[in-house]
Amino acid sequence: MSIRQYRPRATSRRNLSGNKATFLYILFTLAIGLQIAYPLVHGDLLTIITICTVYSAAAVMVLHSLFAFGARFAFTFLFLTFAYALAVEIIGSKTGWPFGTYKYDHSLGFSIADVPLLVPFAWMMLAYPLLIAARKVGKSWVFLYGGLGLMAWDLFLDPQLVDAHRWSWSFTGASTPLVKEIPLSNNAGWLLAGMGLMALLHWTLPKGRKKHGASLAIPNIFLGWTLFSGIVGNLFFFNRPGVALVGGVAFGLILAPYFFVLRFGRPDNY
Repeated sequence: MSIRQYRPRATSRRNLSGNKATFLYILFTLAIGLQIAYPLVHGDLLTIITICTVYSAAAVMVLHSLFAFGARFAFTFLFLTFAYALAVEIIGSKTGWPFGTYKYDHSLGFSIADVPLLVPFAWMMLAYPLLIAARKVGKSWVFLYGGLGLMAWDLFLDPQLVDAHRWSWSFTGASTPLVKEIPLSNNAGWLLAGMGLMALLHWTLPKGRKKHGASLAIPNIFLGWTLFSGIVGNLFFFNRPGVALVGGVAFGLILAPYFFVLRFGRPDNY
């Protein structure tokens, strides 16, 4: 059986055009540009770049969901992800469950119950493209694939923000392999919380895309960029080869089946 049989069939869906597409790609370019600038600046400017990076990337994902899946999807995704992430972070920072004992620095801006407002929007950055990937890879295992994806992404995120003193950990038990300042419990917490969010989003959000809407190029590129920048940034800018190895292997393994399906499609009997 030739692998050519797995190539996706062409569809008649038309991509977004005009001013909406232009604005979406400009905002996406800005979000990527801010991430590129992150390791090149210091001090107060770094704080501003950190905040703008998260909000711009989250805005891209919400706006893309509006153009690709419609208003019901976009506003439901925004509300559910924000409420879920904020609740989990408040519980986590107050009780130490499920992530471990940690606290946020005040430099991340306005807070609700000591959790920066920025944090739930950081969840949105990856929750949206990972939901799309999870639905494409395995309809019955969306919650697991998406949860693993969020856990793998945090292997890049947590060391970077701890090094920048945006939050800090207090623990005495096992640490993440090659990342001694992050507790192993954090990985388990992200898997558990991520599976819960993905199950909620998958169960609640519509599955069909608009006939005339945005293509999936932006979330797909963002997933690939997250892997690439996580590896390159930690190798050449943050001097964290262990993070590059652990995060690169974990996130790469998660993305591999999705990009395989994008390239070749699923078997007809999937």
